Amino acid sequence: MERPNTVAGLVEKRRQLERDLKAAEKAARNIRIDLDHLDAAIRLFTEDAPRRLPGHKVAHRASKGEMRRHVLKALREAEGPLTSITIAEGYMAARGLSGDSTAVLIRKRVGACLNSLKHAGTVEEVPQEGLYKGWRLA
Repeated sequence: MERPNTVAGLVEKRRQLERDLKAAEKAARNIRIDLDHLDAAIRLFTEDAPRRLPGHKVAHRASKGEMRRHVLKALREAEGPLTSITIAEGYMAARGLSGDSTAVLIRKRVGACLNSLKHAGTVEEVPQEGLYKGWRLA
């Protein structure tokens, strides 16, 4: 028995929850940055605390499991083998990141994730021409 209204309602509810989650993650990130700024101000006026300011928050910090989810999703949706640089470019586009040094860092993180998945037996290497290995789901 098919229930198109129920399915459509569930799909719309899922979209709404995704929007809410993105907004909550952005708010949490902003609160963490504000807390760091307050900690730095407190350190300036406290004699017994170290004077070192907290490090700059990087925009490319991934939450736990985010890189693995992105890599697996990219490999699932791909029509053929993907390279680590292709997956990294997709990740950067999805997160709105740019910059050569960030691209190198993200590619290395993707490579580390792929090696971890390889040892778990989830993905496998595919010989390719060029500088990078191809990867696909096992």
